[in-house]
Amino acid sequence: MPRKSFVPGAAVVIAAALAAGLTGCTGGSSSEGVGADAKGGDASTASQAAEPGRYQTLPEACGLPSRGILRRMLPGDGQHLSSTEAEKVYGGQADVTYDTDRRVGCRWTRETTEGTRHLSLDIQRVVSYDAAVSDDDKAQGIYDSKELAAKIPAAGSASPTTPSPSPSTAKGKGAGAGGTTNKADTTDTTDKASKDNKGDKGDNATKDGKAGEAGKDASGTPSGASDPSADPSASTAPRVLDGLGDAAFLDDELVTADSGLHRDVTVVFRTSNVIVTITYDQWSTDKTMLPDSQELQDKARSLAGELADSLSE
Repeated sequence: MPRKSFVPGAAVVIAAALAAGLTGCTGGSSSEGVGADAKGGDASTASQAAEPGRYQTLPEACGLPSRGILRRMLPGDGQHLSSTEAEKVYGGQADVTYDTDRRVGCRWTRETTEGTRHLSLDIQRVVSYDAAVSDDDKAQGIYDSKELAAKIPAAGSASPTTPSPSPSTAKGKGAGAGGTTNKADTTDTTDKASKDNKGDKGDNATKDGKAGEAGKDASGTPSGASDPSADPSASTAPRVLDGLGDAAFLDDELVTADSGLHRDVTVVFRTSNVIVTITYDQWSTDKTMLPDSQELQDKARSLAGELADSLSE
């Protein structure tokens, strides 16, 4: 049988087919390479995202304050409490939250014949979902809005003059929340009482939660007498606080109502991406007995310092 002759055209066709196949494989490899570069770029962008905050979880709020400081903040006029009663008063009532890693809170209340004291604690962990904004910066923005809403004077500036007293409409008082609170209700009388009671931390102030009978004149109105040991340079006006977390302020308001009056002291501070709000108030049905501003502020600041130290551990 004669051999078939070699056809050059066929070789050309085979070579072209092989070249096309190689080109297709090379194209696939190139496409994968582009995809890998794009992912690498995304990773680089992610690595440049703002740092997360220090806190990723939150502690149980009711267990944060020490029992000793709760006893001082919720005095009972010398009343003896059984272990069951003490646990009910000092154990607190936890706020209902849907994510305890984002927000927790607790409330305490103690009623006495001299009035009622409420203490509430709110702890919020802030998370920024903007890669360009850190959790800390996001928390600072929320803190700034709280300070602005409270109309706290800037550090180093004079406190605004307070208007004359006027009764406010008092709604039902829940734990940690009272009647309508407005700075218009803060009075010159408040400043006078603050000066009168400044530094007054004797038994009447700490046990009775008031200035004491010695602070009243014959008419039953708080007199201008003050404790000689009081520091005249100390201020009880709303102000920015130094040395507490990354930023902090204190607000103090006296609110009057038909049923009585109450003084509300609020301390707010930020530490990294956590914002802590302490609200401490004292109610009195006797309008001649103004709650001691200095005492309430000192106790609220003491608790704030304890919480800041605990969160830093």
